[in-house]
Amino acid sequence: MSTNEGIPQFPKPYWRDLDLPSFDKLDNDLSVDVAIVGAGITGITAAYLLTKEGVKTALIEAGSVLNGTTGHTTAKLTAQHDIIYDELIGHFGEEKAKLYYESHMEAVSFVEAAALEHQIDCDFSKQDAYVYATTEQTLGSLQTELDAYQRLGISGELTDAIPFDIPVKGALVMHEQAQYHPLKFLRALLEEAVKTGCSVYENTTAADIEDDESNPKIITKSGHKITCQHVIMASHWPFYDKPGLFFARMYADRSYAIGITTGKDYPGGMYISADSPSRSIRSTPINGKNLLIIGGEGHKTGQGIDTMKHFEALEKFAEEVFGIKEYLYRWSAQDLVTLDRVPYIGPLTKERKNILVATGFKKWGMTTGILAGHLLRDYVAGKDNRYMELYSPSRFQMDPDVWSAITTNLDVAKHLINGKLEFVPREPEELLAGEGSAVMFNGKRAGGYRDENGKLYVVDTTCTHLGCECEWNHGEKTWDCPCHGSRYDINGEVIEGPAVKPLTLLKEE
Repeated sequence: MSTNEGIPQFPKPYWRDLDLPSFDKLDNDLSVDVAIVGAGITGITAAYLLTKEGVKTALIEAGSVLNGTTGHTTAKLTAQHDIIYDELIGHFGEEKAKLYYESHMEAVSFVEAAALEHQIDCDFSKQDAYVYATTEQTLGSLQTELDAYQRLGISGELTDAIPFDIPVKGALVMHEQAQYHPLKFLRALLEEAVKTGCSVYENTTAADIEDDESNPKIITKSGHKITCQHVIMASHWPFYDKPGLFFARMYADRSYAIGITTGKDYPGGMYISADSPSRSIRSTPINGKNLLIIGGEGHKTGQGIDTMKHFEALEKFAEEVFGIKEYLYRWSAQDLVTLDRVPYIGPLTKERKNILVATGFKKWGMTTGILAGHLLRDYVAGKDNRYMELYSPSRFQMDPDVWSAITTNLDVAKHLINGKLEFVPREPEELLAGEGSAVMFNGKRAGGYRDENGKLYVVDTTCTHLGCECEWNHGEKTWDCPCHGSRYDINGEVIEGPAVKPLTLLKEE
């Protein structure tokens, strides 16, 4: 197996292995035209575009910039989002399916043009994208998808093989796609936004919104107010969800990635399997050689096997197909999936047009975040945009939304009931260094973690969103809710919404 000693001990994404700017915490009230919550790809793109047009903009981030899902991606800039176009035609019709494709291709073109305009060295390169099938059944799905490509005028074709030692039945290629280093690119956009007047604040958590029709106010966790004409929620999960009920219209999915070097040459291209378990393959330059990024192993947050098993499965796959020379990085990401697989971008509701949201990117945030930034800019400016109806959060299609909603919420109910009834035979004192587990504490289910130095943390594992019981995530050392995807650190602090309140810390010693 690998020739290096051990593996990365904690999630460490390759993309964040670079210097990023830092910003002060907001310590006063503020008044701006637009307040953006979330300094990831959507928030930074929107801030860049708005400040270019002279709009007074503030961008706030609960942690540090570019440390959310944007920093934990495989960074494919592509309109090939697995097998989706035949489904889009069946659900929305050919016209809107073509709009979906064109909106993502425009995002690819924007990155290429902006990188050229600002001379951003972000490892941008054009690549073909492949979906490959390892079974006859999935090969049939690829043929159907190719038919959809042809109906929509998408440049693509079926091929018999891919250039790896993987037994495939065939692959569907989409030409003229791209890849890049997202944080190098977005760091430059952020710098441009700051130069043109955007105010940026880190460690500033948005807790609520005073919903005024003309001048909504963001209330931060520390009690400061940001008064504005428009709020943009680019915080992955909308932190303000009272009227939108997004928790019932999306589910959270986790996926995993590792970064390795190998002695083999990389032939180019970006690849993803159509069969389960999913496998994603691409390369990126690192210190004069290629870093292979192997991803996949998706599952609903808080559900399934020990999360470390997913990293181990990717390592095994990488060793068998490529041979591992160095195992340098590993990380995971959380993505939100809408019921009809099309993101929500636009006004929170039909009545709240000055509170805007972008969410539900279903693992394809590199193009979706860019197009979202443009759409949100146009909503603020009152400009028409031909993609607004397609991505509207207020849309509702009877098929497949209703059935998806029923099955999704039955799954939630199952975990709510099962978690409450679970008997846990372990006590906190039994935990070894580096171990976390559900435990019994004062006669009730709780969650315990003992760190590498022997310090013990015990939290109430009842999710503060709707009361499901959180499960221990070994790979990331977090408590994850299996119902709606909220995640908490070992102290119980919120990492991912929809929860906004922390778990109760019961013991720390």
